[in-house]
Amino acid sequence: MNILLISQCSKNALTETRRIVDQFAERRGDRSWQTAITQQGLDTLYRLLRKTARKNTAVACHWIRGKDHSELLWVVGDARQFNSQGAVPTNTTKRNILRRESENDWHGLQGIHLLTSLAAMLHDLGKACRAFQERLLPGAPFTRNVYRHEWISLRLFQAFVGGSTDEEWLQRLIAPTPSDDASWLAEGQLLRDGLDSAARKSKPFAILPPLARAVAWLVLTHHRLPVMPAEDEKGRRLWLGARVRDFRSEQLAKLLNVVDADWNELSDTPDRAAIDAYWQFPHGLPVTLPAWRKRAARIARRLLEQHRATPARDWIDDPFVMHLSRLSLMLADHHYSSLTDKSEREQGEKGYPLFANTRRDTGARNQTLDEHLLGVTKHAGVINHALPGFEHHLPRLARHKGLRKRSQDARFRWQDQATDTAAAMRERAARQGAFIVNMASTGCGKTLANARIMNALADPLKGMRCAFALGLRTLTLQTGRAFRDLLGLSDAELAIKVGGATSRELFEFHERQAEQSGSASSQSLLPEDGHVLFEGNAEHPLLQRLSRDPQVRSLLAAPLLVCTVDHLTPATESQRGGRQIAPMLRLLSGDLVLDEPDDFDIDDLPALTRLVHWAGLLGSRVLLSSATLPPALVEGLFLAYLDGRAWYQRNRGERPDEAPAVCCAWFDEFDQVQQDCADSAGFLGAHQSFVLKRHARLAKAPIRRLGELIPLPAGGPTAADIRAGFAHAVREAALGLHGRHHSVDAKTGKRVSFGLVRMANIDPLFDVALALYAGGMPEGHRLHLCAYHSQYPLLIRSAIETRLDATLNRRKPEAVFELPDIRERLDRSPEPDQLFIVLGSPVTEVGRDHDYDWAIVEPSSVRSLIQLAGRIRRHRPGAVETANLLVFDTNLKHLESPGKAAFCRPGFEQDDEPFRLRTHRLADLLDAEEVRVIDARPRILPKPDEQLQPTLRLVDLEHARMRQQMLPQATSSAPLTARQLRSGQKPKTALNAASHWNAPQVWLTAVLPQQQRFRDDPTATVDVALLPTEDEDDYVLHRIDPGKKKWESVYVQIENSQNHRIPDSQMRGERVEPWGEADYLEALNALAESLEMSLPACAQRYGTVSLPDSEQGWRFHPALGFTKER
Repeated sequence: MNILLISQCSKNALTETRRIVDQFAERRGDRSWQTAITQQGLDTLYRLLRKTARKNTAVACHWIRGKDHSELLWVVGDARQFNSQGAVPTNTTKRNILRRESENDWHGLQGIHLLTSLAAMLHDLGKACRAFQERLLPGAPFTRNVYRHEWISLRLFQAFVGGSTDEEWLQRLIAPTPSDDASWLAEGQLLRDGLDSAARKSKPFAILPPLARAVAWLVLTHHRLPVMPAEDEKGRRLWLGARVRDFRSEQLAKLLNVVDADWNELSDTPDRAAIDAYWQFPHGLPVTLPAWRKRAARIARRLLEQHRATPARDWIDDPFVMHLSRLSLMLADHHYSSLTDKSEREQGEKGYPLFANTRRDTGARNQTLDEHLLGVTKHAGVINHALPGFEHHLPRLARHKGLRKRSQDARFRWQDQATDTAAAMRERAARQGAFIVNMASTGCGKTLANARIMNALADPLKGMRCAFALGLRTLTLQTGRAFRDLLGLSDAELAIKVGGATSRELFEFHERQAEQSGSASSQSLLPEDGHVLFEGNAEHPLLQRLSRDPQVRSLLAAPLLVCTVDHLTPATESQRGGRQIAPMLRLLSGDLVLDEPDDFDIDDLPALTRLVHWAGLLGSRVLLSSATLPPALVEGLFLAYLDGRAWYQRNRGERPDEAPAVCCAWFDEFDQVQQDCADSAGFLGAHQSFVLKRHARLAKAPIRRLGELIPLPAGGPTAADIRAGFAHAVREAALGLHGRHHSVDAKTGKRVSFGLVRMANIDPLFDVALALYAGGMPEGHRLHLCAYHSQYPLLIRSAIETRLDATLNRRKPEAVFELPDIRERLDRSPEPDQLFIVLGSPVTEVGRDHDYDWAIVEPSSVRSLIQLAGRIRRHRPGAVETANLLVFDTNLKHLESPGKAAFCRPGFEQDDEPFRLRTHRLADLLDAEEVRVIDARPRILPKPDEQLQPTLRLVDLEHARMRQQMLPQATSSAPLTARQLRSGQKPKTALNAASHWNAPQVWLTAVLPQQQRFRDDPTATVDVALLPTEDEDDYVLHRIDPGKKKWESVYVQIENSQNHRIPDSQMRGERVEPWGEADYLEALNALAESLEMSLPACAQRYGTVSLPDSEQGWRFHPALGFTKER
């Protein structure tokens, strides 16, 4: 390729640029170069320029594509030196004619600044107490606080305010008298928790005036949000943050008013001397120092003006103001506390005896308290004023050809129309926000379509920033790889974050193996997808204060972020303040795509709703992507977004007094609809209209999956008998399906099929697999059995998933016979019928792009059936004539525990009314048509509310539970009995996802994340590892315990007592063999050799697994994984 390089660098940057570019290209002038270069060479040049770029660097690269056509590829450094096409201005002026950068849409920025600044002056006053100062001494024992310093700071501020109004205490802060100075510590005014009986009755937030309450909340929460203390059944205190038993939604009303010291730290010591130390201030407070008084008076004076302008305002009602103020305070505190160089810090009072913190490297005392308060206040002000336009200083991806290119394949033409619709609503979406629903079917290219839609919404001159949040690590890695391959994006443009480093390392290891063997899919080349990366401004004050934390920087820097949703939920879920900073800034500076939100457990939806509410609050545009979105979920997330957007409108909108009308759009492969929606009724009407059309189109689509119910015989009175009967029924059903749905290997003429047997739980799956081995296969048939679930050592699970990903990619149906593993098995097995069966848990339903010929299902829910049906003939179009999806009429749980809820864990059924099914036979719970054709229609279009029968119909049960979880509840979900009503009890409204945005001020505490934990699993787990013996000729099971030091692990051998190995003899049935890793040590040796690691180190990193705790231990075989020993 022929390129032209133009430099607009100045000073030393010009010299450095010339030094680098001269090695690659010939000069065509003092500031221009031209050469022919390969893509690899251009990438190297780009990396070198980026590595050495500084403030005065500005280099543009143009691709000369023809006689009269050139294209801007990228700009390194200051993109303002060029226009959108890379042209250099003829002339420039330093006069700021438009002064656009002086303007911002943050109506309440001054209020945020003043609140943050005053809170910064007060936030660590509690550190002046004797107890805290003694903790900072060298060699002081590290013990838990009886009272945390932020609570003491709050009490000190409350003592100063006393009974004053907001205007009065501000006046006193502006011109304090000696009595005002004394009031901070005055006996009777300073309420000492644990010592003064009046302290328990005097809840600060119930007493303080409105403005003081807002400042006090910032002081209290600059490290953590308050949580409600919890007790067990015997009235004993649980750890702070534990779920509260019998929590009532009525307790959310005026929640902040009941906050006391126990919401910040449990203080249950009876030692009065220990408590005394927290309320003794031998050196007084820094509030009497001249520097502190001068700064505090200046802030109070300006805050008083604000208060007089809006005397009726209750600041604490506004989540935008409060949480942006808190973010600024937290970031300033984190940053300033890390400074050790005195030249970077404020000048404190010479010889001041009180200290605020210690150095992490030496443990020596670092900053004095007065200096720390002044320094945090200064940096908080800088951060406040840097918030407007912050998003414009971050890297963006602009003019990407792959995102703008029209689709050549007719199946994907709908993407062009969706992109055009999004582009048409771009300007309104920037003003009003956007809530988009993409319901295109599986195989229609939703992943790329989502990126194209969000790119169309972005300003083409500025570029896009978007986070794609998914529920599963595997799906996140696949989506990231798809973007990287399809769009040719580098690590600087695309960040993939999955949390578990080992998962990503194994994923990349198997990718390299595939490339070496020649089986990797072809990747698109960068020259065909030229684009511009606007690198942003690394000198921006916010980014400077984040530079010490690479994890935070990585979450923010890349224009496109593909991550598990766990990286963003701390914005609302984290009780510890520091973890909220990065995800909040990400939402503040880019858009959000939620992929498959309906795949989350129903108990995780409140956390997802809080995230969407925060996205609306911070100005993000949101896209939901799934073919099976139930209307209650969509409506609930829209209402959360609308409420969040209303707060954004009040604080940053062009018309802050008007209610927002959000730009909404619906896309699928058939239609594109756009409508502005200002309320639930308008949105629901538009959504219903769109779904009705989609329902009708799906009914006419070719049927690729035909379902049929089959009986599940009891098999006997015991669980073992029942599971053996299940295995027999599976074998007979599989033989029939194989006969009707198979492919023929052209080389051997053998009939081959790939089938899935989905089971609800891992424990019975283990027994069914052993029964299949023991039962064997009839003459002429061979079964290759792969057990697949979550309880494998990492390296084995990764190997299984890699093998299945390659085998079940059926886009080229004949390619499977060329895979080395499949070819070897077919060539050595004489039987004419070869069945490859995956016996899997619910992990088979989502997160894997697999295509099976047929499936047999143990039912759990309609959602599960629809997701699993999407794995049958997923890559191959065309209708089928006979059933290729067999569903058992009931499940094992019903047979083994009759009379109890069966379609639960996983599933939507509950043990109690109104969500307890009266029967567990699918013939009664599903209509015949719902069984015959299993697709998204029952999921996306429920019956009217009054016709739902959640105890009689399985699909109605799911819709009823979704409505109860997502939408505001007008009445109690469970009516009270006549006796309860006579006793004076009042109906309780269920605590659900809508509680976050529907209950005022609830977001001022962490009570909802405390009660509605994200990914909460009450099951006790144990981390174990299979480590090699000293001779490395065998392996033994170890429990992984935490060591004395952080990040240190201790390995305790438990092989003899806890590891019950399944003998290999039980894994050899007649014409049945494992399809997968049957030798753990062999797989470990191969991985260690490839990664050039020692065998023990490789096992410690990749031979681990988290298992449910079991006193009896676990059964294990490399081909079956782990399960509890009975």
